[in-house]
Amino acid sequence: MSKVGGDEGGGESSSEALLQPEEKAPAGKLSKLSAATLGPGWTKVSCPCCYSERVEPLVLVKLGEKIRPETKRWLIRVIGAPQKDGGAALLAHPGEDASGDIIVVSAPRCTLLKATEELGLCKTYRSGDMESFSYNDRDNFKDSDNMETFLTLAERQYIVKYELDGLRAQRDLRIPGLSDRVTLQHRDNIWQKLGSAGVIVDMFPLHNPDKLKDLREAWYSGNQLAQPLDSVNAYFGSSVAFYFSFLDFYTWSLLPPAILGLSITYFSGEVQKQIEESVSGSSVTDVEDDSGPTIGGHMIQAVFSMLWSTVVMELWKRRSSSLSYRWGTLHLAERFAEPRPGFHGELGVNPVTGRVEPLFPEWQRHLRMALVSIPVVGLFLGLVVLGMLGFYWGEAQVKHLHADWDSLLSEALLYMPSVLHIVYTNVLATVYRTVARCLTEYENHREESSHDNHLTAKVLVFTFFNYFTVLFHIAFFKQDVPLLRKRLASLLIVTQLINQVTEVVIPFLVDRFISAPKRTESEDDPDEDKFRNQATLPAFPGLFAEYIELLVQFGYLSLFSCVYPLTAVLLLINNLTEIRSDAYKICKLFRKPFSPPVANMGVWRIAFEVLSFVSVVSNCWLLLLSPWLQRLIHEGEMSSTNILMLAVLAEHVLILVKVIMALVIPDEPDWIRKKREHIEFTSMQALREQKLHYKES
Repeated sequence: MSKVGGDEGGGESSSEALLQPEEKAPAGKLSKLSAATLGPGWTKVSCPCCYSERVEPLVLVKLGEKIRPETKRWLIRVIGAPQKDGGAALLAHPGEDASGDIIVVSAPRCTLLKATEELGLCKTYRSGDMESFSYNDRDNFKDSDNMETFLTLAERQYIVKYELDGLRAQRDLRIPGLSDRVTLQHRDNIWQKLGSAGVIVDMFPLHNPDKLKDLREAWYSGNQLAQPLDSVNAYFGSSVAFYFSFLDFYTWSLLPPAILGLSITYFSGEVQKQIEESVSGSSVTDVEDDSGPTIGGHMIQAVFSMLWSTVVMELWKRRSSSLSYRWGTLHLAERFAEPRPGFHGELGVNPVTGRVEPLFPEWQRHLRMALVSIPVVGLFLGLVVLGMLGFYWGEAQVKHLHADWDSLLSEALLYMPSVLHIVYTNVLATVYRTVARCLTEYENHREESSHDNHLTAKVLVFTFFNYFTVLFHIAFFKQDVPLLRKRLASLLIVTQLINQVTEVVIPFLVDRFISAPKRTESEDDPDEDKFRNQATLPAFPGLFAEYIELLVQFGYLSLFSCVYPLTAVLLLINNLTEIRSDAYKICKLFRKPFSPPVANMGVWRIAFEVLSFVSVVSNCWLLLLSPWLQRLIHEGEMSSTNILMLAVLAEHVLILVKVIMALVIPDEPDWIRKKREHIEFTSMQALREQKLHYKES
């Protein structure tokens, strides 16, 4: 933290100054992060209220190895120049000297406050309530003069990225030190252009060692069960905090179905026999011995799973809204923000905002989706079906082998088709996620949320087919409950082992024996070396895989747990370790990620709710396959038509019950609803006053 000073061009008053490459930036070593002051070298602030005795390094920008000093000096001036002159109005430090390959970036008070209003964040007003922040009313917000208290570390770091991503050229210009081929056109996204030209090779938020140490001790180092979600939100941001909050909520929600599953298994000898047979690989052949308690147990498990999934999601929505209010993301604004960095098109005037920006017709986006995205997604769904056919062929082959050999080896081979198919689906899912990102980028969405939602939707469609197609085919077409039970047991055990190895064990071994020895540092090392050490860590892969894992778990439990009552028990054991392993992974094994403020889980919540309703159809059908109903059909006591009509009636009744439960349980507590409406009202009032002020002036 240092005095804001130095002779960089942050205070230049015109965009022409950004073209002068020969103005030298002063070298200035960064001293200890914990020290009261840092050395000189930071760009100047343009207003007195932003002057501070301390500057907090927030983001590291890594440049290409062959970038010339004049290019770096020009980039520092762009970062530090006022926004009216085409800059980002941030603070920049050249690191060791002007020829180094890093730039350290921070943000002054006014830039942070203006971005807080643009993002629609809510902060504590002087009355003690959360209000949508207004820059013109900033003095009435609590701690608005102390940025380290007013904004979380994650928010400050995301605002730096937000401002850098929003840099656009105000006119055509050539970048000093680069060839004429790399020329900025009017309204080009500067940061994206520099990235494609190899000038900027990386950008990531910097860890604060002291805060990270405190968070790790409170999160996973001790024996505590509760997660420090507010601290996670403050350090990693609301998108990460919402994931861990849902993981925690969902894990403890597994207790009731786990207890029910253990009770059914303990009190039903037939269920115990079926579970043993699913583990041993043999089939259940004697359905006539199915006893009354088994029938009752399966029915109870099925009905409970259907109702449990609805209650869990409704209660989560209430918890989510409370967290959103507490973390200040209840009233986010994005529709009228600058386009996301990857958005491109012909320059024009946005009819809504009146700004000059790239425009891309909706019909072209829809055409790309229809002619490219949908066929490619369909191709991958076809590969899923192909994998399913391969699984059935392998099952038939190993069964023939086992019938001929009847040995321990042939019995072990019974599991090979399931294991190979699980590996195939995981590899296919990994490849598909890369393809889905490329497709969504090609569709060229303007808003970040629209881009993320379309990407997530593609992944969800594929995930549903990839993980559940075989199970649905076994249940609905083959109607082979023993095979379904064996397949589900294999998925639960093998998939969890694979996830633990790939997500934790391998990254830990790589970090322990390959990366960590290269990051050795001492207390006296300069901060720029410590920053570079953080750059050696791999980038955080995001929360896609984590949400997919939870979604698949939720599907196994809500759709098929009636045939394998111990499903919730296995998931509970896995998730109790998952909470700590995910926390360890994000704190220790990866770079700190940028985390945009979010109000909820977004489209993931919709996916969980869809599975909740699909569970009604799945469980009602599985009940039709229960030995008791099959015996009634065989003995002629009830016709198959009557039983089918009874199942359809039960399905409609259960769907009606789920809808009523969803309506009875409000999505948000009453006090949150009143707070949200109050925030919306005060925001409208502030907008009216702002318009009136502009008219009068």
